[in-house]
Amino acid sequence: MLRRNDRILENIPIGALGIIALDGCKEMGSRVNDYIVKWRQEEGHVYKDDVVYNGYERDTYLIDAKVPRFGSGEAKGIINESVRGKDIYLMVDVCNYSLTYSLTGHINHMSPDDHYQNLKRVIAAIGGKARRINVIMPFLYESRQHKRSSRESLDCALALQELVRMGVDNIITFDAHDPRVQNAIPLNGFETVRPTYQFVKGLLRRFDDLQIDSDHMMAISPDEGATGRAVYLANVLNLDMGMFYKRRDYTKIVEGRNPIVAHEFLGSSVEGKDVIILDDMISSGDSILDVARQLKQRKARRIFAAATFGLFTNGLDKFDKAYEEGSIDAILTTNLIYQTPELLKRPYYINCDMSKYIALMIDTLNHDGSISSILNPVDRIHHVVNEYTVTNDKL
Repeated sequence: MLRRNDRILENIPIGALGIIALDGCKEMGSRVNDYIVKWRQEEGHVYKDDVVYNGYERDTYLIDAKVPRFGSGEAKGIINESVRGKDIYLMVDVCNYSLTYSLTGHINHMSPDDHYQNLKRVIAAIGGKARRINVIMPFLYESRQHKRSSRESLDCALALQELVRMGVDNIITFDAHDPRVQNAIPLNGFETVRPTYQFVKGLLRRFDDLQIDSDHMMAISPDEGATGRAVYLANVLNLDMGMFYKRRDYTKIVEGRNPIVAHEFLGSSVEGKDVIILDDMISSGDSILDVARQLKQRKARRIFAAATFGLFTNGLDKFDKAYEEGSIDAILTTNLIYQTPELLKRPYYINCDMSKYIALMIDTLNHDGSISSILNPVDRIHHVVNEYTVTNDKL
């Protein structure tokens, strides 16, 4: 595990640290804040009398910011304390649909558009007074509309450019649907982070009989777009890799896209092997469950589905059924977006906490330090797998 003490933080902070967790991201913001408060209390005394470290050790780095709404549904961003000269980190979860607001007497659930507008309102309230503005947006707004295939809007690229024009210096996201969207802002900071290490750690904690080698395990990509994720895991763990591709009916358009006719498999035999299906998100879940059933028909042993974002847009019933049927053994997603209480209670669900990871990035970036060791978890994955193997060999 990468610990804070393993890093060399030789640079003085860019400015006093400030974290603004927008509505919908308060819980994650609080966890991140707790880590940084703890770390800096442990070593803050070293810098106590140094003027350039003024405000380095504090009881909280969370800044009081609100976005109240009028009865008409309109809103405004308010910051209730000074942000002048601070290094600000804005955290926003555009997928948190659990929040509501009143619109002329009707209850509206907040959409990604509402969260994105709130982010802009808070940036506008900062009014250029912060030394640096960084946006941590785990699920990249409009990332599924990342390329133009006909006469249609390029929403993700437009949003990135808009944020940069408003004064945002760095954008940190997780497992962007297509990282090439950063080409829209080539002169600004853009990091997309994959939680592969957290998936491996979550799986090893839940199951104590995994054999992590190419004879007993495979990494599977459910479609062409996720191939890079499966290739990465297969290379790091020295596994075989297989993939499915979606055969579509291009004579029809259903709900804005060509319907999938079948998932075709490319790869060596999965018979008797545990398989890890890797993707960036589980939306309705139809594709990943179809892939899981096909793998079961090919006599795969156990099937684990790992996705950075668990949207579960059509509910959990189909996943419950798949678990009962034995076509899926575990689902791993992160807490980077809103998780329903029902999901957290499911016996097959493994929650991968990302708060410490985000805290490490914020703490390092505030020191203007390199985050390359945080972004590349190969050594940490090898370490945790070796520990797991040694422990199981002793048993």
